[in-house]
Amino acid sequence: MVASILDGKACAAVVEEGLTQRIEKCIQTGVTPHLAVIIVGDDPASHVYVGAKVRACNRLGIKSSHIELPESTSEQELRMMIDRLNCDDSVHGILIQSPLPKQMNEESLTDLIDPAKDVDGFHPVNLGRLVQSRNDCLVPCTPNGVMRLLAWAGITIKGKTALVIGRSRNVGMPQAILLVSRGADATVTIAHSKTADLAKECQQADIIVAAVGRPNMIKRDWIKPGAIIVDVGINRVADDSAPRGYVLVGDVEKTANEVASWMTPVPGGVGPMTVAMLMENTVAAAEKVIQW
Repeated sequence: MVASILDGKACAAVVEEGLTQRIEKCIQTGVTPHLAVIIVGDDPASHVYVGAKVRACNRLGIKSSHIELPESTSEQELRMMIDRLNCDDSVHGILIQSPLPKQMNEESLTDLIDPAKDVDGFHPVNLGRLVQSRNDCLVPCTPNGVMRLLAWAGITIKGKTALVIGRSRNVGMPQAILLVSRGADATVTIAHSKTADLAKECQQADIIVAAVGRPNMIKRDWIKPGAIIVDVGINRVADDSAPRGYVLVGDVEKTANEVASWMTPVPGGVGPMTVAMLMENTVAAAEKVIQW
């Protein structure tokens, strides 16, 4: 058996097609959805990710402001930038690209963003509303993208056992909340660095969402036959034979597709969905300011 592909690119294209009509309606009212992306420093991977987001904005007709600040920027200077964007009524979404320089407290800076403009969905207000199963929050992009991808593939979650590997506030924890929420109704376990027997937990799971950022950590032999694997990880592994000197691999061994029923590719699985959900959050934030 070879797993069917959970094709994030194809699903993201469907999401973007639906967003096009919503964006046109916004523009007809005089409101162009506008995303401001702040990047501090010269981290190469961050520039690649920001580039993908800006290209998606251009493709859809969302206005984007790409704000590049030097590594030497102080936290106070970044706070002032966030305040300006919060007060700018033409800006509907604010995103601070991670990682930030060591002199900055990313959590406190995220807390400064107006929750209505927090298109990453990381503000405590949005995360708190998510826990309450409220529909007036901006949901973290990657976990939301995973849910949309599973739905697009016609995969039933209800009644299944789901294992989320990783407990970050950006991915792992909100992913578990979405999987266990009413309507999804999975039985969820969260695994982490202190989990006693990760292999055993994997072998019992119908759905595995791996989000730890460790290449090939989840082994083929750990996978329950027919399981559904969503690999959030994207890791650079040195490879002298590759054109760029490295290859991109997930957190799950690629050969797990010989055991699973569905599996995301890396790249091309969760990544495109994360960007698509960011676009959707930006449009939703713009729609909220319109008096229909």
